[in-house]
Amino acid sequence: MEIVKRFGIRHLSEPVTRVNFAGRAVDFWAPSEPATHLIVAHDGQNIFDPRTATRGRTWQLAQNASRVAAEFGIAAPLIIAIFHGTTKTNPWGRAHDLAPQQPFQAGMVVAQPKYRDVSLADLQGDNYLETIVSEIVPAIAQSVGFIPEPSKTALLGSSMGGLATLYGLGRHPEFFGAGLAFSPHWIIGENPLVDALLSALPMPTNHKIWLSRGTKGLDAEYQPFHEYSIAKLKELGWQENKQFKAKIFAGGRHNEPSWRRQSDEALRFWLS
Repeated sequence: MEIVKRFGIRHLSEPVTRVNFAGRAVDFWAPSEPATHLIVAHDGQNIFDPRTATRGRTWQLAQNASRVAAEFGIAAPLIIAIFHGTTKTNPWGRAHDLAPQQPFQAGMVVAQPKYRDVSLADLQGDNYLETIVSEIVPAIAQSVGFIPEPSKTALLGSSMGGLATLYGLGRHPEFFGAGLAFSPHWIIGENPLVDALLSALPMPTNHKIWLSRGTKGLDAEYQPFHEYSIAKLKELGWQENKQFKAKIFAGGRHNEPSWRRQSDEALRFWLS
């Protein structure tokens, strides 16, 4: 782990630290009061820094998490934000990282035409998640004196990152206690993808799931799959509003400002 730089973010005194893991950038923010909880976020470019954010706007996740944690009388969580792998020389890097590897390599049809040029042999979601669990989180946690606890660790992401969040919870239920999935990009695999990801989840005893979508733009296309995912979770024994919560945000769009506005409620559900 090599430190690249530190930079400030609005309304918080503690800086964000950017580090390099074998060519992958990771940002993390640690509160001054020792944290008891951990959020691991996909699409790390968009979490803290507007200079790296896709559309110049961020989740402001540290600010939101600090405010919600204060409502519960606890320290703000440590937040680790993993950058995706898209570069000029690797334009499909994000899809390679975040697409659920095993379902698609097992023959699931790619239902969205724009992703049919992605080489399924190049998917590396399993390795991406394993690197997070076995290398990135342990190194950062040790550097700030934090000891992760599964029951207090959440994986968070939106769109393809929402899929990677649910996939990650199924792959590493011993590490993540919650999956907070915003606007999961179900249309890439439709109902078969819902079945594959949700059926692979752990038994609904010690874990929590958050699912949300908006009603405008791309998010409107998720409607039938959002409803199907609710029915599927219930079929699998998950109790709504206790072990999982599914929410529709009227007017919500497929962008960081919408997910930022939704995150308060998701964080409250996780921490409650």
